[in-house]
This record gives sequence, structure tokens and C-alpha cells, in this order.
Amino acid sequence: MCFFSKLSTPIKEIENRFNAKIDDYNMFQEKEYINGFTFPKTPVITNNKTDIIQHFQWGLIPFWAKDDSIKKFTLNAKIETLKEKPSFKNSINKRCLIIADGFYEWQWLDTKGKKKQKYLITLPNDELFAFAGIWSEWANRITGEIIFSYSIITTQANKLMQEIHNSKKRMPVILTKNIENDWLRNKSIDNFKANNIELKAVKI
Repeated sequence: MCFFSKLSTPIKEIENRFNAKIDDYNMFQEKEYINGFTFPKTPVITNNKTDIIQHFQWGLIPFWAKDDSIKKFTLNAKIETLKEKPSFKNSINKRCLIIADGFYEWQWLDTKGKKKQKYLITLPNDELFAFAGIWSEWANRITGEIIFSYSIITTQANKLMQEIHNSKKRMPVILTKNIENDWLRNKSIDNFKANNIELKAVKI
């Protein structure tokens, strides 16, 4: 799973890496620790505006939701069931890149998870990357506010993440630079289930 991430890279480096411009510099904040359960707005690139970095809310709200309470359960979306889950199936072709430079996971040190070891997971050179994501546009029926939100796609853990996320053995789908456009162009989700990308794990 992926509920805690980080993005501490300066704006200009992000813009250069993704060849896109941030639409609102006032929204951007470098953060060493991003808690998904606070439903923050973080930088994303969507498949309908690939040259713009926008800020969407973490926790997808499908267009049909009566209120936004569902966001507590949609921080992540399993790639294996995207086509089946009502919360996600309408967003399969609404793809996005969720920009990050790390995420956090906890290894269970006992069978009940009372003792845990925290890890920071990054690419080997601590460089920027993108989680695969889907997004949605939702209108608050009371206030009329339009909220753009996203969910991070997860898949079965690779060898390293099986050892760290040893309770559920899941991990986010991390896109290498050469396949980011494949994701945005709605290439079949089956092509993204295997996640053999090289990662670095550091105990925190």
C-alpha cells in the first residue's frame, strides 16, 4: 500500500524533470512527509494536460459520490480490480502521474504488527519519479465546489517490498521515465502489474 510519501525536490527541478510547468506556485510546498490521511493536495500531471503540473487532492472521490467521505477508502486502488470497483472503474482512462521522490512503509517485526520498523523507499539515486494514478472530478452538491482528486495504483510487492511490507505485500506502481507516457496514453493496465523497478530502502 502507499499512504505516506515525500516530495522535497525544488520546483524548478520538478518542472525540468517532467517538462511541465506548475500552474500555481503558491500551492507548492516541499515536504519530507506527506500523510495521505490528511487528504493533501499534491502535484500531479493528468492525461488531459500533460504540460501542466496541477495540485489534486489525495483520496479519489468518484463523480457519483453524495459526499466526500469515500476518500478515506480510496487513497490507493488495486490494479487487479480497477475495472470492477465502482469507486474506480469510471476513472480507468483518467490517468495521472503523481510526483514524488520517496514513500514510507512499515515492516512488521511481530505477527500482530505491534512492533514495526519504518523505512524510507526511494529510487537508488534519490531522484524524482511518478506513481501511477487515476483521477476524478467531483462537484459538492451543497456548495458547488469542484474537487479534483486521485488514487495511487498499487500492485503485488516485488522482492524488496515483500520483505518490508510483509503484512500485505503490496507496493505502489512506480513508473520509470520511459513508460510514463504509456500510462498517460491509456495503455492497458495489464502492462503495469509487474513492478520490478530497482528501489533503495533506508531504516528511519
